[in-house]
Amino acid sequence: MTSGRPDSPSIGVFDSGLGGLTVLRALIDLLPDEPVVYFGDTGRFPYGPKPPDEVRAYANQIADVLVASGIRMLVVACNSAASVALEELKARLEIPVVGVVEPGVRAAVQTTRRGRIGVIGTVNTIASGSYQRAVAAVAPPGYTLTCCACPGFVEFVEAGDVDSDQVHILAERLLAPVRDAKVDTLVLGCTHYPLLARTISDVMGRDVVLVSSADETAFEVSALMGDDVRTPPTGRTPERTFVTSGDPHTFASLGARFLGPEVGTVIPWNWNRR
Repeated sequence: MTSGRPDSPSIGVFDSGLGGLTVLRALIDLLPDEPVVYFGDTGRFPYGPKPPDEVRAYANQIADVLVASGIRMLVVACNSAASVALEELKARLEIPVVGVVEPGVRAAVQTTRRGRIGVIGTVNTIASGSYQRAVAAVAPPGYTLTCCACPGFVEFVEAGDVDSDQVHILAERLLAPVRDAKVDTLVLGCTHYPLLARTISDVMGRDVVLVSSADETAFEVSALMGDDVRTPPTGRTPERTFVTSGDPHTFASLGARFLGPEVGTVIPWNWNRR
């Protein structure tokens, strides 16, 4: 990332921190031969409470860094960034750009049994109306949507705490609106939230299906790439690069816990020197 381009064009993925690793996990599982580069902007985390214009500026900065590294496709694996910057990135960049909102919504509409869908996300994601618009665009008449902001979830995940009593107590309080709405399908509208799936499921009950956008986003990336441009199997592990604007040691430790052994050396990125 600091000099030159990768050996072969990569899929670029970025998030405000570690949550986008859930999307990267799905991409690696579905497309194991593709080189990837992941940028976790942990130095400016969290995005959720920040003004939309600030988040939009961050998304454009990271996109430019990744494009300069030689990526051939960009995955905005951050709901907050996708909610405010996706259309601008699609219009500005000359490579395909994939977000996480629409894939998750499509999966929820296909999954729901009674047409009662819930969405949880950061304050910015819910306030942006991106999920409300996406559901209105694809859901048949009669579907009901309940949206709920969950401030605090992301911070617990970034601290590596996904199942403590404190997390459970917070979940009981924050999830009350979607639970009271008797949703049967709940979209995890933040890429950090799948790491809290056990706690969320305990609070919501086993009859509520949790929908993560990670797998659906990976399917969309695969479809956009097509068989003719995929990297052919070589028998070798493809290049997987990890970059963070925060502490690389913390990122490596928690990233390995959340993603797996694929997290190796983490490259530090200092915005002040760019």
